[in-house]
Parts: sequence; structure tokens; C-alpha cells
Amino acid sequence: MIDPAAVRILPLGDRGLIVELGDVLAPEINARVRVLAGRLRGLPGVEEAVPTLRSVLVIFDPLSTDMTMVAESVERHAAVLPAESGAAPRVIEVPVVYGGSAGPDLEEVAAERGLTRDQIVRAHSEVQYTVYMLGFTPGYPYLGILPEALRTPRLPSPRLRVPPGSIGLADAMTGIYPLSSPGGWRLIGRTPLPIYDAFAPDPVLLRPGDRVQFVPVPGAQFQEAPQARPLRVPDHAVLEVRTPGLFTTIQDRGRSGYRSLGIPPAGAMDPLALGIANGAVGNAFDAPVLEFTAPGPVLRVLDHITVAVSGADLSASVDGRPLERNAAVALRPGQVIEFGAPRAGVWGYLAVAGSFEARRVLGSASTFVPGMLGGSAGRRLRAGDVLGTAGASRGRGRTFAGERAPLPREEVTVRVIPGPQDEWLTEEARAAFLKEVYRISLHSDRAGSRLLGRALAHRSTGGFLSDGVLPGAVQVPSGGEPIVIMPDGPTTGGYPKAAAVISADVRFVAQARPGTQIRFRAVTMDEALDALRHEREGYGEPADTR
Repeated sequence: MIDPAAVRILPLGDRGLIVELGDVLAPEINARVRVLAGRLRGLPGVEEAVPTLRSVLVIFDPLSTDMTMVAESVERHAAVLPAESGAAPRVIEVPVVYGGSAGPDLEEVAAERGLTRDQIVRAHSEVQYTVYMLGFTPGYPYLGILPEALRTPRLPSPRLRVPPGSIGLADAMTGIYPLSSPGGWRLIGRTPLPIYDAFAPDPVLLRPGDRVQFVPVPGAQFQEAPQARPLRVPDHAVLEVRTPGLFTTIQDRGRSGYRSLGIPPAGAMDPLALGIANGAVGNAFDAPVLEFTAPGPVLRVLDHITVAVSGADLSASVDGRPLERNAAVALRPGQVIEFGAPRAGVWGYLAVAGSFEARRVLGSASTFVPGMLGGSAGRRLRAGDVLGTAGASRGRGRTFAGERAPLPREEVTVRVIPGPQDEWLTEEARAAFLKEVYRISLHSDRAGSRLLGRALAHRSTGGFLSDGVLPGAVQVPSGGEPIVIMPDGPTTGGYPKAAAVISADVRFVAQARPGTQIRFRAVTMDEALDALRHEREGYGEPADTR
């Protein structure tokens, strides 16, 4: 059993709870974390329970359940946790080519630890590791715990590109890079075994609780990063992409239930605008749409269709004439939709009556480009792509009077719920977060909005154990400049979270253009829920199902 006094339940915004079962990296704590996550899945209102190193991230719908009720259920289950689930773990053998170009840091690690190359290989491959959690990128396993002799710090400066299959060391953990990505772990080898395949029915090989045995092999043929597949020609073509624009993808409300595999929700950066565009043409509020930013795409109409444009004001036009926003517009073959100078906002949306035909993966059509999932073959649109509709719209479109999805201008105030780890900041830093003015950085994208302004100092330089994050979570790296997680952001993070933007206001951060001034204001949970109800009512989704 676990000591109830060791359990901490911390709110993460208006729809998440961080449930800490301890404050150290330990096998027995992680085993209980995995048991607790399994027991919490399926509870009323709980959408996901994500096991991490020492905690569980519980995600729930705050309009169909009550945070207090969820927390009470968590307490009851946490108080009677066994040490293990009782099920025999899977054991996955992973062949590894150690050293050389496959493991460029092996010799340096050996020298730092006072060991030979062969001693490092033997020490690494003789241990059977447990998958503590998946995160960072889809399918990335955090494996523990390394023998003391192999524990080594991360690189002082991360590599810009780590090849898929690379085996890394960082502190007490070892891991396998599923995809080509930046990374700061010390690379000692590489495996030819694919542990992530975007085009498989189940893209992720490993699961939390699995055991991994590394097996040295003398050589191997390594797979290069897979390429996105061609876009299927639709049965009912309605739009041709003349120019794709900077970043145009198919998005819906995102996928749910796969954060424990390191797969983020993706989905629209501005769900309210997505819902309004769909409502205007009679689609379900969460139907797939095109999401784009400036410079926007150029689209040629191939059939008689009805469309609606919402979100950012990017000077939409048809054949050179302005296209009304937030309203249904009938178009005929040969007409051309274009976007010009951005007037306000960052992300625009185009819905077509009947909704866009799109590849659904893990329950969603949303495109997650880094993981090549969903949408238009898991990638951004390209010139020459042809888009089709999935069927007839469900009914008559709605007329939206006035501006239902206001856009930030030069300055915006965003509401937050403080915590769950603001105690990691100094008192001065906590006060500054709610007092200072920040600016949106140019280095912001679908993964996160980086903020420029006063650095928020940590109380200590001690290591923070990675735990779960949600869109809206405000992480504070050791450098002190906050980052607001967005829909493509990681599912776990290794930085304390000073606050979480309330669900209804994440769109304001997403739609704030670089240079926009942003202030944060603390609000209560009741205020956050009232704002979320108002947002859902804005595009026709049932606001409260309790």
C-alpha cells in the first residue's frame, strides 16, 4: 500500500489534475503510478489517465464532471494501490549497434566514467529496463533505471537532429528516439527496430510497464525517416491546391486517449473558430476543416460547394472580391479562393459543407505533422493536392451575428489558474508572472508559444522530474522565459508549470501574433468553467452535459 500522506493532487488548469505519488525516481513509485493510471481510466468524466515517472496526469471534461469529485475518486484509489498490477510484463528485445556513427558519444561517455567501450556496452545491455513512461515525441520510451556506472548528464547543447532508432543516456534513464528529432541525450548506439510507424494500425511499439532488453549486434541496416505518402485522389473532388501557403493542414478537435503513448491531441489551434466555420455550413461542430496561417493558400474550386471562413482575418477573397467571414458562401467551379495581408490573428479556418474527406488515425482526422498522423497523408498540403468532401452536411447552416470569436490585437489579457508547480519559482517570480507584460516570440508554433519578457527565477537548480502537460500549461525552463504548450506540444515535460491558461483562453494565445503584448490574470475555477460554457455555446456544442 501507499502512504496517503505522500499523495499530492494538484490542479492543472480547469481540466487536469497532477497526482503525485512521490518526489523521487523509484521503481516502486513508478509501478504504482501505472496501476493508478489503469484504475482511473474509465471513471465518469475522465478522458485520459497518463502515467509519468512519479505521477499521473488525469484529464477530464469539467462540464460533465466536477474536479472535486474526480479528486475524491483519485484519493480513494490511491489509498489502496498494490505495488504491481499483477500482470506479467511484455519483454521486447531491441538489437543495438553500439559506437561508431551509430553511437557517436560512446567513447566520450566511457572516458568520463573511467570505463572501456566494452564495459559500457556490457553494463548497458545486461540490464532489463522498464518503460517508465512514453513522452517527448510519439512512442519515446523513458527506460529505467540505469546502473550507477552509466549515469551521465545530458549534452550541454542539444543536437538539432538525432536519427530515428538512436539509443541515448540522460541521468538515470536510457531511451530510444522513435523519430528524427532534436535531442540532448548522449548517443551510445542505434537500433534498426522500428519503435514508431505512423502508417501502422498501432503506431507505437512499446507501452508503459513493458520491459526492454538491449542486445548488441555487430551491424545493421538502419531505416531512414519514412516519407509521407501521396494524397489519395478523392471520389468527390471540390478544391485544388494551387499554392499551399506556409502551413496548411486538415484539423478537427483533435484526438483523445493516446497521451500515454506520447501522442499529443493536435487539433485546431482555435477550436471556437473551427466550430463557427462548421456551424455556418451545417456541419457537425468538430468536422475536419482546413487550418492555415499567413501566407495563406490559393485554392481553385472544382465543383459547386458552400464554404465558410473563420478565425484569423487574412483578407480572404474569391476572384479578387472580399469573402465574408463567419458566413456560408456558395461557390461555383473555376472560382479561386485567396488570402492576402493578415489584419488580425494567426490561424484561419475554411469549412466546406459536407466536411473534408481526411485520413482518420486513432479516432481523429487532425494532422500531426511531426508524427505523420491524420489529415492529408500526415503532412502539410502541397501544390497540386486535390481535396474532396466526405458527404452531405447534416443540415442548414447557422448565421453568426457579430464577432463570436474575437481576435487579440496589440495587447491581450489571458486568464490563468496558478500552479501546479509554482512553488518551484521564487516569490518574486510568482508575483512577476501576474504583473509583468510579456510578448509573443517569433519562435512560436503549433507546439508552443514562447514568451519574451522578465525571466522567472527558480528557487533551486535541482532536477525536475518530467510529468504530464496539457495545451495551455505554462512551463518555465531554467532560463526563465515561459512557454505555453499548444495542441502539437509534448505530452510530458521536464519543467515546472507556473500556471495553466484556462481552456477558453488558449485560443487567445494561439491567435496572438508575434510581438503581441500578453498579460496574465489569475481567476477561480468557477470563472474558468463559465468561460468554457460560453465558448461552447458560441458554436452550438452542448455546453453542459451534467
